[in-house]
Amino acid sequence: MDKSGEYVRIKKVLILYKISNMTFDNSKTIISFRIKLFGATIVLLAYLAMAYVIRMIKFPLLGMSDTVWTVILIAIWVILAFLPMILNYQYISYSDEGENIIFRYFTSGIVGGKKNSIEISKISFSGYKIETRFFGLIQGIILFQKFQEGIAKYPPVYISGLNPEEKAKVIKSLNIHTPPA
Repeated sequence: MDKSGEYVRIKKVLILYKISNMTFDNSKTIISFRIKLFGATIVLLAYLAMAYVIRMIKFPLLGMSDTVWTVILIAIWVILAFLPMILNYQYISYSDEGENIIFRYFTSGIVGGKKNSIEISKISFSGYKIETRFFGLIQGIILFQKFQEGIAKYPPVYISGLNPEEKAKVIKSLNIHTPPA
């Protein structure tokens, strides 16, 4: 890109900077998952106490034995506990304020992941790609940054844990900062 093209790009970024400053995180979604897991744990423990310790529940219950009920409730708990890890739900903090596009993220679930951060200058940001897997349930954004040596590709930031409104905001913001092809 020649100097005039770079100047136009910088001018565009400065104009867009005034228009689009967005910061958000999906902490409410992650907290909601943790509360659901906590509630499921309480229900499971209460059931186990009432069925096996104090023998308050009389079996067969609805035609099923205590073993069947126990297996069903434990299976539901395991699904709730591991679903965020299977679907790559991540805590995401996104900001396009200032001179950089910033993603901070880590895997949520029972076993938390390593905290990561991607900071890309709006001037060197060269685009993104959305990757979907597992019937569209796992979605990730791959970011690209322009360097003198070429284009750098970052590992995916999984947006599966974002609600549709948050996904739309991130995509709209990235589209604003993506240079024309």
